[in-house]
Amino acid sequence: MLKYFNIFIIYTLSTLTTFATDKIIIAHRGASGYLPEHTIAAKAMAYAMGVDYIEQDVVMSKDNHLIVLHDHYLDRVTDVQTKFPDRIREDGRYYVIDFTLSEIKSLNVTERYYFDEKGTKNAVFKDRFPLFQSYFKIHTLEEEIELIQGLNKSTGGDVGIYTEAKNPSFHLSEGKDLSKAILETFKRYGYEDQRSKAFYQTFEIDELKRVYNKILPILNIDVKLIQLMGKSDYYTKVTTIEGLKDLSLYAYGIGPSLNMIIPNNSKDSILGLSSLVEDAHSVGMKVHPYTFRQESPLALTYATNYENLLDIYFNHVGVDGVFTDFPDLTVKFLMR
Repeated sequence: MLKYFNIFIIYTLSTLTTFATDKIIIAHRGASGYLPEHTIAAKAMAYAMGVDYIEQDVVMSKDNHLIVLHDHYLDRVTDVQTKFPDRIREDGRYYVIDFTLSEIKSLNVTERYYFDEKGTKNAVFKDRFPLFQSYFKIHTLEEEIELIQGLNKSTGGDVGIYTEAKNPSFHLSEGKDLSKAILETFKRYGYEDQRSKAFYQTFEIDELKRVYNKILPILNIDVKLIQLMGKSDYYTKVTTIEGLKDLSLYAYGIGPSLNMIIPNNSKDSILGLSSLVEDAHSVGMKVHPYTFRQESPLALTYATNYENLLDIYFNHVGVDGVFTDFPDLTVKFLMR
């Protein structure tokens, strides 16, 4: 279990300080604060904003294509309910794995939404891009890599990919090895070693071990691995100092939720800072927490605004990179 201790932050939280420039910015689902998540438009916008990496969440279609989508469901960012009403499962969800690529590409993508008690769709972030406005489609991992590599060539940039296997154990239960397919794609596009601008990440502890022990040796590649984690008892065994030492034998770093580092109910200038970042650094791992949003300070009692949130994590907690929905604001902060 993580140990917590109170520290008194002796600086004024609204005052930004000098930073190191070796921090990385990961565009969380692209420039998703401005355009619908995981669309080509959001990825191109993120690239133009000057990020270091662009994130891809990946699931698999019925015909084994790698689909860039945050969930293995289609019913929170598309119009699947009207296009394929009879494809709903007993749990009320529409699974990507039940659709072919051509069917998936027939869907229209929108800003993430939820259903209220009347069954009406409401935007999760009401001040972001309007629901079902303009024209957005789902794309494959290969299509996104080709976009990023093409922009690297045409602009002289060097933006990398940061790819998550979503629910790989679910896919395995359906007879599909999602992680292996992702890493085969890495190899096909030249991401083969620790120097490559590519990360593989997953929330599943045993899957990351399987990737390291079985899939990477089979494919003869050695890309950087990240253990994602949230505030749950499931991650207790890997967040002790002993657990982190073991994790460091095969993982480049960790991707914890913000509340694993500072609890959401910390007050003002007194932060209940966990030892997670310090402990991870002590065993040689990097720390890339998620998710930094302009809306975050509204839910966090210890940050006054987005810049203040970045200042706390970059300059005082000492994280090595961040997942953000607002790449431009984060680039601007680090350029100060």
